Amino acid sequence: MKRHKQWLGAAAIPLVVACAAGKADSGAMGASEPVTGVEWRVERVTVGGADLAAPAAASPRLRIGTDGSAAGNLGCNRFSARVGVDGDRITFGALRTTKMACDPERMSFERALAKALDGQTLTGAAEHGGLTLTTGHGDRVHLTRGTPE
Repeated sequence: MKRHKQWLGAAAIPLVVACAAGKADSGAMGASEPVTGVEWRVERVTVGGADLAAPAAASPRLRIGTDGSAAGNLGCNRFSARVGVDGDRITFGALRTTKMACDPERMSFERALAKALDGQTLTGAAEHGGLTLTTGHGDRVHLTRGTPE
C-alpha cells in the first residue's frame, strides 16, 4: 500500500493562520492546511441545528493518519475508523468505539460527534484559525489544531 501525505487543496481551504511564535519555518500553517498527521481538538459540534460545546471534562480529539486511518476520542470513548481524503473532502468509514459510560453531558456530546463523523463525507473549510468539517446535511465539526504527528 502506497503511503503518502494527503493535503487539503490550497484553493479549497485557504488559511490565514499565524502560529504562536510567528516563524514561517517553525511548523506554521502555510497556504494549504495539512489534514493528516495533525491532532485536531474538537471544540464544538453542530448537529441537527443544536450547537454543543465540548464539555470541560471531555477531551475530544481527532487524528487522521497518513495511512488512511483515523482515531481519537469522542468525549468519553475512543474511536477508530478508515478514512479517505480527497482534496477538501474527508470520508469516514464506520466508527469503531469503546463502550464506556460517562456523565450525561459528555455522552450527549459524544453521540452528536459520532453522528457527524460515522460513515459521513465532510467538506473542510478554514474558519477562525481552525478547520470546520461540514456534512452534506449541514452538520458541522469545529476543530482547532493540536500537536503534529
